[in-house]
Amino acid sequence: MITNDSIIEMTQKFDMIIIGSGGGSKLTRPAANLGYRVAIVDHGPLGGTCLNRGCIPSKMLIHSADIIADIKKAKQFFVHVEDTVSVDVEGLVNYVSHEVDSESNSIKPLYEKHEHITYFSGTAVFKSNYEIQVGDELITADKIFIAAGGRPYIPEIKGLMDTPYWTSTEALRVKTLPQSLLIIGGGYIAAELGYYFQALGVEVTFLVRSRMIKHEDDDIILNFEEQFSKHHRLIFGNLPVHVKYLDDAFHVTLANGDILQSDQLLVATGIQPNSDCLGVQNTDIVCDDKGFIQVDDYLETAVKNVYAFGDIIGRYQFRHSANFEGQYLFDHVVKEDDGLPIKYPPVPYAIFTNPQVAGVGLTERDCIAQNRDYYCGVNWYKDSAMGMALQSDKDFVKLIFDTKTHCLLGAHIIGKEAATMIHMCIMAMNLHAKHEDLLNMIYIHPALPEVIRNAARNAKPN
Repeated sequence: MITNDSIIEMTQKFDMIIIGSGGGSKLTRPAANLGYRVAIVDHGPLGGTCLNRGCIPSKMLIHSADIIADIKKAKQFFVHVEDTVSVDVEGLVNYVSHEVDSESNSIKPLYEKHEHITYFSGTAVFKSNYEIQVGDELITADKIFIAAGGRPYIPEIKGLMDTPYWTSTEALRVKTLPQSLLIIGGGYIAAELGYYFQALGVEVTFLVRSRMIKHEDDDIILNFEEQFSKHHRLIFGNLPVHVKYLDDAFHVTLANGDILQSDQLLVATGIQPNSDCLGVQNTDIVCDDKGFIQVDDYLETAVKNVYAFGDIIGRYQFRHSANFEGQYLFDHVVKEDDGLPIKYPPVPYAIFTNPQVAGVGLTERDCIAQNRDYYCGVNWYKDSAMGMALQSDKDFVKLIFDTKTHCLLGAHIIGKEAATMIHMCIMAMNLHAKHEDLLNMIYIHPALPEVIRNAARNAKPN
């Protein structure tokens, strides 16, 4: 019989425990390099969602889709190529998977050779506020950092769980393409994966609750849906109520009674936090009604010296924001506990589709909700020299300025190189640049950022 005294003797004590090797990488080795005894817990594969089943493999695959899209448009530019484009899908996926797996596999040796790091392979389960069980091991620490991320959210649809549907995890490793694909969802992940499969020749249909990329302003959404619908079938507001898999095909019944059939079904309806796997019910940690761990301005949970960050807190579900939060915790909690709260700069994002979308700061919808006085400047790609070269007649930049301060409040781009172009606006916002600052620069002619300058020229205070 194991007594309380023997449990205490069996418990391993560390200076800090880090749950999750994705965003947690901002803490693990940096803290160990300072001499702290660090326990890192992850059931693997190491590197987290972004590396193994998220942004890195998806962007590597999508790059091939971008090349295909450019080839298909070649005739517009008087370049003639073969009418058919063939893709070695198995070779592409094998290459991407090998690169991702190699990067993931390189992490464990780094842990093992560091004298201050102990790696525990398994799921961390809280037994109390400061005790965590991993398999047969019980560990504790003065500080605990939770970066356990999330997983695809699966909606309750009758019959769905009895079918071999995909989430993004499976979709990124597919080596044999279906002829047709139904996607439930209209957000970032759905749009990006739908674009990838369509570019490779799959017939893609989206089942969307309300709008595609619905958090954008209406002008971006309308433009995106217009361009996207030329290559994908979009069905709005007619959601699936029943799914069955019969004779190697999915049969999806919609709310209006229509039945759609496809070779494969992809569910991309958002992210669910992994808090329900951690035994947080055994602690004083507080979660909201969706399971996201609640933290204060110091990323501290309701339990002192237990912190959480990244997808599991639900603030910003990007790897770059998780990295920022992890760096904050290292600088202000681990390295020097200076009592400074986290202060987020403008958090940017990008959607790697065709057309590409990127943004930072407030939307017009945000300004209206906050009763902010603002004015906008819009410029179309086609009204610039490089836009003419690209024959880009649907894409544009929108800048939003504060009427009183004339500072840049937000920037939103739809079109070629949007994810790169937006960085100019990110820097401008971080430097508190004003309208005139964007006008007083010399821009390379002819280069695409002239569209940003022209949008600033078109911005007129009321």
